[in-house]
This record gives sequence, C-alpha cells and structure tokens, in this order.
Amino acid sequence: MAALPVLFLSHGAPPLVDDARWVGQLQRWARALPRPASILIVSAHWESAPLTIGATAGTTPLVYDFWGFPQRFYDVTYPAPGAPGLADLVESLVPDPLEVARQPHRGLDHGAYVPLTVMYPEADIPVLQISLPTLEPHALLSLGERLRPLREQGVLIIGSGFTTHGLPYLTDPTAGASPPGWSSEFDHWTAETLARGDLDTLLDFRHSAPGMPYAHPSTEHFAPLFVALGASSDPEQAPEQVIDGYWMGLAKRSIQLS
Repeated sequence: MAALPVLFLSHGAPPLVDDARWVGQLQRWARALPRPASILIVSAHWESAPLTIGATAGTTPLVYDFWGFPQRFYDVTYPAPGAPGLADLVESLVPDPLEVARQPHRGLDHGAYVPLTVMYPEADIPVLQISLPTLEPHALLSLGERLRPLREQGVLIIGSGFTTHGLPYLTDPTAGASPPGWSSEFDHWTAETLARGDLDTLLDFRHSAPGMPYAHPSTEHFAPLFVALGASSDPEQAPEQVIDGYWMGLAKRSIQLS
C-alpha cells in the first residue's frame, strides 16, 4: 500500500458547517484523497502529558468543548468506529510504553469531529484521537516522525489547528471580516516559509514570524502543524497548500504533505 499523505487543516469552530465555501473545499479535498483505512488525529483542543490515547471502544463519543452556540451544534453526532488496533500501534511506536496514557472515555473534540463530519460524513472510518503531549515544536516534530510508519498501513494522519488564532485581538469577529494585519502577515509568512521548505525558521516561529504574539497568544493551534511535518516523508519538502483565505479574520490555510 502506498503511504497516505499527511494533512494540517484549520478546523474552524462548529459554525464551519454553515460556510458553504469552506464545506466545498473540505469535501473536494476528501474526494481527492485515497480512502483511509483509519484516521489518526491530533487537535489543538486536547493538551495532555504524557501522550494520551482517547476512546477506542464502540463508536467514538464526542466532546462538546464550546459554549454560546445554538443548540443544533450540541445535537451533532459522529458515530465513527473506534480504532483499538491503531491505538496499540501508536503505543508501540513511542519509545517507552510508560510514556503513553489511555483515557478510554475521552471522545473527539470539535477540532477533530467538525472537519470529519464534512470530509467523511458517513462516519464509517475508524478514528483515533491522541493528545498534544507538549507544545514544543521540536518534540512534536519527533512525535510525528515516530508516527510516520502508520501511513504505510492506510492511516491518514491529521494535525488539526488554525494557521492564526488570535481571538482576543479580533475587532470584528464575524465570518466575513477582513483579516487584521497580524493575521495576514503571519499567514503570508507561513505560506512562504512552507513553500521554501525552511523548517528551522518554522520551528522558531515564536521569534521569527511577523504578527506574533497576536497571531498565536497561545500556540496550541499552530502546534499540530509540527506533528504533521514530522509524519511527512520530508519535512523540508514544499507541501501542497490546499486551502487559503480567512474566516472571522483568521487564516484557514491548510496543507497536504507527502
């Protein structure tokens, strides 16, 4: 089996599903991908050390980790099968089994299930979510490298975050808002740095990227990118930049790595 690609996607909030353009982009992206045997996803919304494996038994539950939205967003279901075999493989790839924890009742958070409801709405592909055990880019790159062999077994590895996430600094938090300068500057820097394969500069984004710290006052939404880069065949190879543009003034740039 040819190795599946790796994705970093900007997952959006639950109202993502009301944005026809974004929905169309994600649907077209999913149709162009080989069908995965299973999906391994790491989301900005689950930080837990050591590396923690989520629910695997039965259908994977959801975590409605948001507030203030209409009730219909809390009524969403996504009964994807669990992936216990994949969980065992993940554990085997981490150097010391003691460095892995299991949280069998921890379901998919919105960073995981919202894009999956659009990309794979049938919910018929086994899904496993693991935690971000750290926000340190080099450590996450190393984690991605350890997960890389899973791609040859039909596993689609997804890092789910947001290219910019300066919510406290948005002055017009509406879906059609123009991006503030710090968001567009960081987004353009990310696109250019990825295109030239400058991994060292990406890893040092806290100090080298324009728009900081406003683009990421906390860095959990950029962190999944480094897991995806590590899981790719060559982190210094320019990725396919599949989605760009902005939502609520935040950059929704999303990429595919080989």
